[in-house]
Amino acid sequence: MNHVLYLAWRYLVFNRWKTGILIAAITVILFLPLALELVLDRSSERLRARAIETPLLLGAPGSPLELVLGALYFDSEPPATLEYGVTADVTASGLATAIPLHLGHRVAGQPVVGTSPDYFTFRQLRIAAGRPAAISGEAVLGAAAAQALQAGPGDGVVTAPETVFDVTGTYPIRLNVVGVLAPTGTPDDQAVFVDMRTAWIIGGIGHGHEDLGQPEASGSVLKRDGENIVANAAVAQYREITAENLGEFHFHGDIATFPASAIITVPVDQKSGVLLEGRYQEPDAPVRIARPVAVMDELLATVFTVRQYVLAAVALVGLATLATIALVFLLSIRLRRAEITTMTRIGAAPGRVAAILGAEILLVLVASLMLAGLLTALATAWGDELFRWILLA
Repeated sequence: MNHVLYLAWRYLVFNRWKTGILIAAITVILFLPLALELVLDRSSERLRARAIETPLLLGAPGSPLELVLGALYFDSEPPATLEYGVTADVTASGLATAIPLHLGHRVAGQPVVGTSPDYFTFRQLRIAAGRPAAISGEAVLGAAAAQALQAGPGDGVVTAPETVFDVTGTYPIRLNVVGVLAPTGTPDDQAVFVDMRTAWIIGGIGHGHEDLGQPEASGSVLKRDGENIVANAAVAQYREITAENLGEFHFHGDIATFPASAIITVPVDQKSGVLLEGRYQEPDAPVRIARPVAVMDELLATVFTVRQYVLAAVALVGLATLATIALVFLLSIRLRRAEITTMTRIGAAPGRVAAILGAEILLVLVASLMLAGLLTALATAWGDELFRWILLA
């Protein structure tokens, strides 16, 4: 038997290119369904875990899926906005804690998330370097965002306009980085966190500009009528919020009517959550409520339905590949007819020749199984890091 294995091994080594291609093809066919299952299981666990942690979401009427993906994962188009005053209404009800979110702005591709300090407590986010934001214009970076932006406490990052030609007239704002969060393996790692006032300033709702009452601003003044001053478009607006000019930043209008993308709602108990859901179930209500876990379960149910078709397609491709590999072995035997004849003439029994050919096939299959098993073990051990890299890329 050792002689049979040795001869089979030497033949496979001599034809290393053909052997390598066969092993690779069989390994892919074996590993692909396992990898698909692993990725889907890990991704569903990640998606559901964050959704489970978020009891309720308030948002404008529209797609619940768009609301959940935007508010929880920051990786889709920002949902339609609702009025910030809803936050005060929820808080005043005593049924839940309301955590507002403002989305839609970016810093070099990283999402800017406007929120309140309650968000950091709710998500159990910890400062790894620096300190939390204290005033408008300060930002705290997620671990992945800090790495992508190559920024840390004491540095500055600049917001980007939403379009190449920003017709709204808003200016890029330089944010002062004061802290970096510890990595969590969630979408929070890639976010740039600011307070709600900073988010509104980035969106052009609030602004600060030079004091038009000062003599140096006379070139920007068109008319003075008592305490009213009319300025032209040349008036300089601040592009960075500092301790010196913070008082110059102001907002026009009622803050309660300012936009919020979503409001994370944390009921004080289960009964309060049910009562809160009942308040926003009217079809014509300007605010809708969603349970993120229910929305994600519907999405995952669709994904798993599609998975069945994908696995069926993979199985068909696998069968076709295995049939092709069998054909390769059969053609190889035909091409080796002279070699087989020589082995027979020097005394090899027909059973021994068949054993050598079978051993070659067995060695290829064993090598493929071992390689597929190794890849599966690596994917199992490093699957979390791989999924985190895919998620935050």
